[in-house]
Amino acid sequence: MNLLDNYEVRDLGNLELLAKQVVEGFIIGLHKSPFHGFSVEFAEHRLYNQGESTKNIDWKVYARSDKMFVKKYEEETNLRCQIVIDSSASMYFPKPSGKEKNYINKLRFSSLAAAALMHLLKKQRDAFGLSIFDETIQTHSRCKSSNAHYRLMLTHLEKLIQDTEHSRSTSAAEALHQIADSIHKRSLVVIFSDMFEQTDRVEDMFSALQHLKHNKHEVVLFHVVDKSKEIDFEFENRPYIFIDMESGEKVRLQSNQVKDYYVDQMKKFKEQLKIKCLQYKIDFVEADINGGFKPILQSYLVKRSKMI
Repeated sequence: MNLLDNYEVRDLGNLELLAKQVVEGFIIGLHKSPFHGFSVEFAEHRLYNQGESTKNIDWKVYARSDKMFVKKYEEETNLRCQIVIDSSASMYFPKPSGKEKNYINKLRFSSLAAAALMHLLKKQRDAFGLSIFDETIQTHSRCKSSNAHYRLMLTHLEKLIQDTEHSRSTSAAEALHQIADSIHKRSLVVIFSDMFEQTDRVEDMFSALQHLKHNKHEVVLFHVVDKSKEIDFEFENRPYIFIDMESGEKVRLQSNQVKDYYVDQMKKFKEQLKIKCLQYKIDFVEADINGGFKPILQSYLVKRSKMI
């Protein structure tokens, strides 16, 4: 694992530098993997389409990869990508212990993953925008590909990372409906969310995901979780006070009293989410905040290669 995939990223003082380092570390890893076709050259090339002129084929890349790539030019923008981040209270889990400043929770992980994606998009001269929502849409920018736009988006992400206010509830359904109506047709929509909507509104949330597909967007849902705690419920067998981060409700429990039931309910929730995503042809990717950024960047590259 690249060191930047985990504890080393907890110094979040320079988001632009961290994003660059995450992407460069990832690309170096690709050189050594079966995904060699998505190497440094991929950032400056696109796959050759059968029937087009061969004059711009890069034969040096072909000799190394046995795949035909066409040189890209600056005016080419092949993709529009809208990055959507859920900033509701549950995304602030886990809370830091004491006054620790450099820590990773779901929101910070999502922000750095988004910054890394933006760096990769910029490197490939693709256009990107950013949407941040909780109960309402807090930030929404249209897709652009300039350096000035990239730095403005990083400013929004840095502000999000520094924000410690987490009393906001989620209204993912309304926000996703609004985003679906406001972005350019035939975009790639990348969502970072734990999808922890109120129980009686789960169907509304699925309806919003369907709305994105109905508007001809390609959608990748990164289900952001702290897997060990939120999915596997790995707590010591002792009393805890569990707090609902959105309602503030507290429950005192011995962890082993509820573990089997909790794990079973979370398994059912995740399976329901996967089935709905499969039904709507949405890519579902589990993004464990302790699992690094490789699954994020790799999933994006695979999706991009299918769209171009």
